[in-house]
Amino acid sequence: METEKPTSSLTETGTENKADKKRHLAGWILGPLAAILIWFIPIHGLSDTAQHLLAILSLVAIWWVTEPVPIPVTSLLGPVLCVLLGVAPIDTAFQNFANPMIFLFMGGFLLAKGMMVNGLDKRIAYGIMSMKWVGDSPRRIFLAIGVACMLCSGWISNTATAAMMFPIALGLLEAIRDMMAANGKTIDLSSYKYSTGLMLMTAYACSIGGVLTPIGTPPNIMMLGFLEQQAPDAPTVSFFDWMVWGFVAMVCYFVVAYFVLWRMFPADVKHIEGASQFIRERAKALGKWTRAQKNTLFAFCLAVVLWVAPSVISIHYGTNSDVVKAFNTRCPEAIAAMVGGLLLFFLPSGKGKGEKTLSWKDGVEGIDWGTLLLFGGGLAMGAMMYTTGLSQWIGDGIKLMMGGHPSEILFIAIFCVAALLLSEFTSHTAATNLIGTISIGTALSLGFSPIPVAVGVAMASSLGFMMPVSTPPNAIVYASGFVPITKMFRSGLIIDLVGVFLITIPIVLLLVKAIMGV
Repeated sequence: METEKPTSSLTETGTENKADKKRHLAGWILGPLAAILIWFIPIHGLSDTAQHLLAILSLVAIWWVTEPVPIPVTSLLGPVLCVLLGVAPIDTAFQNFANPMIFLFMGGFLLAKGMMVNGLDKRIAYGIMSMKWVGDSPRRIFLAIGVACMLCSGWISNTATAAMMFPIALGLLEAIRDMMAANGKTIDLSSYKYSTGLMLMTAYACSIGGVLTPIGTPPNIMMLGFLEQQAPDAPTVSFFDWMVWGFVAMVCYFVVAYFVLWRMFPADVKHIEGASQFIRERAKALGKWTRAQKNTLFAFCLAVVLWVAPSVISIHYGTNSDVVKAFNTRCPEAIAAMVGGLLLFFLPSGKGKGEKTLSWKDGVEGIDWGTLLLFGGGLAMGAMMYTTGLSQWIGDGIKLMMGGHPSEILFIAIFCVAALLLSEFTSHTAATNLIGTISIGTALSLGFSPIPVAVGVAMASSLGFMMPVSTPPNAIVYASGFVPITKMFRSGLIIDLVGVFLITIPIVLLLVKAIMGV
């Protein structure tokens, strides 16, 4: 799962802060100006309601990118303006803040918080790192760090995963420095190639893992929400369906990142003396499994079983059987997530009388309300674009610009690249809000299935590897001082290009079309 990208205040250089101030100022000016012009200048083919919505959407879009106010605030502002200016009644404008997808994500947040509070995430990470095959080999440590980050971030926040793995990676680098010093060789970790590579692997693997599940990162679940709104007649994408192609994408992205980073930033030693001991000591310090950790693992596994159960049941009874329909009616994916998350508030932790596995205070703090508000605002604006005909108008315009009948692969490639580029400079969720509804509306206008482009946009938006401000994991490792921005840009650019053109478009989307039969 992924939280929003850090604001510019988390960056280190004055240049970046000045650039952000200019970006904010530009947003203050351009957002209202664009909205006023679009509101009053007649636009052929648009109803008054759709034109007024377009004016509000232009303000929201510009402010999402330039961030003169926090992104979640902008997401709330859009529906508020729609009600104030008569574009939509309040029940229509705000109904999507209670969309089932919101509660699917909320349940995921509660499970993730339970894992973090009770130390289950660290136990999993150190469990992977302490496997015998890892040992003290720099290459295997490099691989193990990436695998641990990737698997954890499929279920908990990418930012939390990076924050957890960052000190582990630093400890390993310090072990290398001590080993080198013992052998009479002094190294500067800030200019040591392996340091840069290990830091970048930590960051990139956290983002890559987010594509595994619908709750792995906000763009995934947002695109599912847009599909539900704008293409209700399209085949339903289940949690299991997403995990199938998410797993393929995750593995392919990871393999590319691993080979690119190892080629660019190899170690100059074959063994890191003390590395395996460092990991064993950290793992031993966790002690025995606690009752709270067992409870959290049980709740998590229960949610996963409920998520994948419909697909397993359908193998025996058939997709359209009464058994599958009844299960989906009584236990849809949002309810499965909430069952797992809420269960943590009932199971005793074993720490003290009346203490539960997850406290109310920890649970509330564990929910990323800003992301949920941004998600709800995006769904709200997307729904109104669909009902007013604005998305169809935009789709028709893009269709005309693309020559009327472009190839499907070209159409998908354009939106995937647009999502990737935008995600490098703004929130992945904001980028998906902007690109998502338009891509689906255009697909419907062109007569294409909206599912492949929806999945492509979600996957491509997770490939933000070039800049420190692209994702929170990037910002975290950049702050270490071991990652020159030029190195991040070069390695990120290669992985981005290979990821979108050789994996997302030809492999993942073909798999999506094969599984969904579209």
